[in-house]
Amino acid sequence: MKKILNPYQGMPGYNCFGCSPDNEVGLQMEFYEEDDFICCEWMPADPFQGYKGVLHGGIQQTLMDEIASWVVQLKLKTAGVTSRMETRFIRPVSIDSGPLHLKARLSSINKKFAGIDVELYNNSQVLCAKAFVTYFTVDEEDAREKFFYPGPESFFKR
Repeated sequence: MKKILNPYQGMPGYNCFGCSPDNEVGLQMEFYEEDDFICCEWMPADPFQGYKGVLHGGIQQTLMDEIASWVVQLKLKTAGVTSRMETRFIRPVSIDSGPLHLKARLSSINKKFAGIDVELYNNSQVLCAKAFVTYFTVDEEDAREKFFYPGPESFFKR
């Protein structure tokens, strides 16, 4: 597994709810690359619950949406926006059973639309939710200009 650096950290105005390590109310996700997959281990906490002791479904979707964006940035070397997200909630996710594990991979590309499969597992490696995220991508020049995409070389130590 290879740790992915967050090249946006320290950028003025950067406060992403999903991945900014400085957003105190955010998810503060960190990512790793393993072969074709982008992975994340994330620890749920009380502020993110829906029913008592259960991770809110909207937070689950946010986790899956965020990791999908990192697939686009790392595997397609560009950026874009979520166009559609189809989610299947399979079982409740406890907030007090240890870290969750997410993994995502590029499954299709059709012109400017990328399909990303995402899976969310509990700490016992039981599949709890999955999503198919359709991402509208832009070319790298637009990604740099409109989304502050720093380029593929910025995500790993040299």
